[in-house]
Amino acid sequence: MSKRWPHRQWEWDEELADDLAHLVRLAIRADLDRGCDVTTAALLPDGQAGAARLVSREAGVLAGLAGVPRLLDEFDVECRWSPEVSDGQPVSAGTVVGRLAGRAADLLALERTLLNYLSHLSGIATQTAAFVREVAGTATQICETRKTVPGWQRLAKYAVRCGGGINHRTGLFDAILIKDNHLTALAQELALPVGSGEVARQAVELARLAASRMAGGMGTPDHLPLQIEVDDLSQLEAVLSAAPDLVLLDNFTLDTLRQAVELRDRAAPRVILEASGGITLETVRGVAETGVDRISVGALTHSVRALDLAIDWDWSDDSGS
Repeated sequence: MSKRWPHRQWEWDEELADDLAHLVRLAIRADLDRGCDVTTAALLPDGQAGAARLVSREAGVLAGLAGVPRLLDEFDVECRWSPEVSDGQPVSAGTVVGRLAGRAADLLALERTLLNYLSHLSGIATQTAAFVREVAGTATQICETRKTVPGWQRLAKYAVRCGGGINHRTGLFDAILIKDNHLTALAQELALPVGSGEVARQAVELARLAASRMAGGMGTPDHLPLQIEVDDLSQLEAVLSAAPDLVLLDNFTLDTLRQAVELRDRAAPRVILEASGGITLETVRGVAETGVDRISVGALTHSVRALDLAIDWDWSDDSGS
């Protein structure tokens, strides 16, 4: 059965451009403070022109190119940017990603910030694409978590999309996700055993009532997807009777994942099942083959390796071509 993924899916828009602008302003402050690039000022004449190629040193998937014009705006430079590939496009080692032309001092000042930004997002897209390839042929989709560097969260989600993944909730405001700490606190309030299925079931019912009151107010969406994290099959059986939109299966074994899918298919086939917890490239295929709908992977964003991008300078070309 086809199931609709209820969270916002990020494409490049003004909200992401504004996130990038804030990060670039911090980068400019860190690199230049209220001064200048003293090395360039010491060595190059103020009016020297330059041109450069942005090159991928390794195979990967690009993300963040759509934001380069905004980055250049924040640096307030007269620099021409000509992309040669698009976000989401796989590239091989040696591919020219784009070209820059302008004042040499400006190109040198923005070089590291540009590379840091594109390398980080492209690393996320590349890692996501690797996970997506591993589950090819199954109905399972790959998504990220909220484990990322503060301030980069929505940009990271865009990069996951560029890599062929889908997006989980944007933040705390746009979906209800009942986790183990919520259940522990609620168990104390209800005077019920911690970890019991009854606590989990009541949590879903309480959250659904609250969601109907909160939806559309104080910046929340008109519909708040409702998800709960469970640790075992007894909790899952209890919450399926309350029919949440999604259930997060935390650190289930392959055998219990298969049992969870069978239980869901009998009791509440419309509920989306998501597996999570230490899933790697080596193990993701086996998880997907259990029949879960989604796999969330924190490593897509919290510890990804940057894609090796570089700027190759060509000072002989002062025409901007």
